[in-house]
Amino acid sequence: DSVGQYESYNCFTMPDLYHVVNGIELFSPKFNVVPPGVNESVYFPYTRIKDRVQGDRDRLNELLFTLEDPEQVFGRLDDPQKRPLFSMARLDRIKNMTGLAELFGKSPELQEKCNLILVAGKLRVEETEDYEEAEEIKKLYTIIEQYNLHGKIRWLGVRLSKSLSGEIYRVIADGQGIFVQPALFEAFGLTILEAMITGIPTFGTQFGGPLEIIQDGVNGFYINPTNHQETAQKILDFLSKCEHTPNYWYEISTRGIDRVYSTYTWNIHTNKLLTLAKTYGFWNYSSKENREDMLRYIEALLYLIYKPRAKALLAEHAKR
Repeated sequence: DSVGQYESYNCFTMPDLYHVVNGIELFSPKFNVVPPGVNESVYFPYTRIKDRVQGDRDRLNELLFTLEDPEQVFGRLDDPQKRPLFSMARLDRIKNMTGLAELFGKSPELQEKCNLILVAGKLRVEETEDYEEAEEIKKLYTIIEQYNLHGKIRWLGVRLSKSLSGEIYRVIADGQGIFVQPALFEAFGLTILEAMITGIPTFGTQFGGPLEIIQDGVNGFYINPTNHQETAQKILDFLSKCEHTPNYWYEISTRGIDRVYSTYTWNIHTNKLLTLAKTYGFWNYSSKENREDMLRYIEALLYLIYKPRAKALLAEHAKR
């Protein structure tokens, strides 16, 4: 009931090179998407205490909420016991971490109820050679000053190993936190799966892959990250319901875990991929169709048309 991200491949054009008037048939049985899965040995529910390393848990708890280390952390929390509003992503424009900080800054009610915890790339402009990341770093500092978020935000400039990235979600879940994925567009949303399977109620962008993962209001929530007021209100409504119905956080947490285990684990991904590969591999093997003529035709297009035109375009581009 909605336009998928592969619809555009139906009419595909490479200017002056190649034009397809009728491309992928979306309803063909050979057109299958196998969604990624999470590794259950790294990302698992916070309630599985026996599988967690206490040393890592303590170290990450300190890093997230109290450690004073200007090399790794910006910001000191006035009240580390507030519910954590957590996000983890690269600092680039499309991931929109600065948009989440601005949303938080515009909502005194959110600031009263939560601390904003960001695990987002580097802390200093001089540490990056990426222009876009440098601009986002500057913008984040500007937002912190503009909305006076000192004491309410922690910004971690760290890169975590796989095992620690799984545990950091679980530490957030220990504090009954929430995960927000504020991207302007997300092709799939692996961090959403990671947060949900560890037990964190998750708010994900409505633009892209999260529409397929989250069932809104059942095991997570859609947000429009371009509408700050609406998004903040949706988070506040959830927090209000948690206050009035103490089991509500656990209900959403449990449903999120069940959703990932039923559809998006690494085991499900590999089994489906191998099954489809065997199915279509069988038909290729058993088919008597001679594809030699088609392969020669494709090679002719590549060497006689595509490569000369690509070379000409490259030369034209080099002169600009």
